[in-house]
Amino acid sequence: MTQKLRINPERKLLWNVSTFFAHSGDSWYCLGVLLLIWLFTKGEWHRIAAALASGTVLLAMIILALKFSIRRRRPDGEWGAIYRNTDPHSFPSGHATRVFFLASLAWGIAPIWCALMLTIWAPLVALSRVMTGVHYLSDILAGKVLGITLGIAAIFLLPWIIKLFPFAF
Repeated sequence: MTQKLRINPERKLLWNVSTFFAHSGDSWYCLGVLLLIWLFTKGEWHRIAAALASGTVLLAMIILALKFSIRRRRPDGEWGAIYRNTDPHSFPSGHATRVFFLASLAWGIAPIWCALMLTIWAPLVALSRVMTGVHYLSDILAGKVLGITLGIAAIFLLPWIIKLFPFAF
């Protein structure tokens, strides 16, 4: 299935859209956007950005621990040198875990339109990772399950986290 989902870079439009979505789930982009929201808003959006960003940082530690424990090599390919060089392990997909985590957590803390947008965005990011050849289908499926599970857990843990770090919220 993974091979069937991969696309040829010569299909320029589809390739460019796929690489856009593949990068849009990068942790530094997600955290950068959340930092800007956190810095320039007050009230509800300030708290939402803090929750999503703090969850993203904690999630990164969990994903790295899993990846370096499992150590599954990425699929062969040319594209995604930054991922291949800085993180040679593919299971589970950090991007898929991150975007499904953000979407799941948003359903518990953000306006419905925001949760809906993230829910539409999440599978686009995850599938683009397979389409561009940096993940196997099983990597993103595991990331989806992990992201949703941890997103739901975060909804319940958030009151405790806010009490621990009130200055961030």
